[in-house]
Amino acid sequence: MKPFNPSFCLKNRHIQTLYSSFFRKSLHLDLEIEEFTLPDGDFVECHWYDKPLKSSNTPIVILFHGLAGSYKSPYIQGAMNEAKRNGFASVVMNFRGCSGKENRLARAYHSGDSDDALSWIDSVITRFPNSKIFTVGYSLGANMMLKLLGELGKSSPITASVAVSAPLQLDICADAINRGFSKFYQWHLLKALNISLEEKYQKHNMEKLINFKKSDVKNIKTFWEFDNIYTAPMHGFKSAQDYYTQCSSKQFLKDIQTPTLIIHSLDDPFMDNKMIPRPKELSSSVTLELSKYGGHVGFIEGTLWKPKYWLEKRVIDFFKMKK
Repeated sequence: MKPFNPSFCLKNRHIQTLYSSFFRKSLHLDLEIEEFTLPDGDFVECHWYDKPLKSSNTPIVILFHGLAGSYKSPYIQGAMNEAKRNGFASVVMNFRGCSGKENRLARAYHSGDSDDALSWIDSVITRFPNSKIFTVGYSLGANMMLKLLGELGKSSPITASVAVSAPLQLDICADAINRGFSKFYQWHLLKALNISLEEKYQKHNMEKLINFKKSDVKNIKTFWEFDNIYTAPMHGFKSAQDYYTQCSSKQFLKDIQTPTLIIHSLDDPFMDNKMIPRPKELSSSVTLELSKYGGHVGFIEGTLWKPKYWLEKRVIDFFKMKK
């Protein structure tokens, strides 16, 4: 497949990022919902598209969305539609609380929360023993997925994986998104996270759990603050820095044994290029595909009026090569 090459009007990183997130039309796919119970008693909702029979050998693509995303995210729907067109079934595992239903526990999800994903993957493999399993992660979901692949190493049951716009070094990315116009993305994402956190005060004694007043949640302005206040204490980390250090996927890339493609743009407004791994930090199973343009989970060719979504075709093209 040809490398990503946008037209002149689509070379701006913010147009790439904003168009793919805010202006792409919904496809209104006919999805089947499955509620999956997690080992700790909580649950996630998983949305299937063209769910196969258990005896089928139809390959299955498992998708992991980005921060504050869901099955409704345009890039998720586009990928699922492209998967079906090429003979793959697909299912997106919505992270805890992301499907429209609040999860049961006071905790939520985070960039390194690979246990939930592994539980779901194991369940799919058990129920569809004849199907090859592929995974694709976007942004936060990509970081989590790469961490999981590194943790699994040679025992990975995944046939192939693709990571898109992964924040490979979380502290660097938390700094990058707090600069210039990128603060808009931080504001937009934190708005959703803060609302979700405020809702948790209705069912749980959050002031006792995280020692923070509900009335002050609206004043959280950066990811560093949110992760210090909520993510770290709620998920067993000493601080935001401890969370970032333990969960950044860059350190796990050398241990990945699953054929894996990392797609990343050098103009990603969520990132700083200081986080790009060097060749010696990658295992022989990992291919890093860098593009000069593409924004964050963008990679749109064509024109604004007739866009062509290169990204989802690239993902499925990689999977077809490994099929």
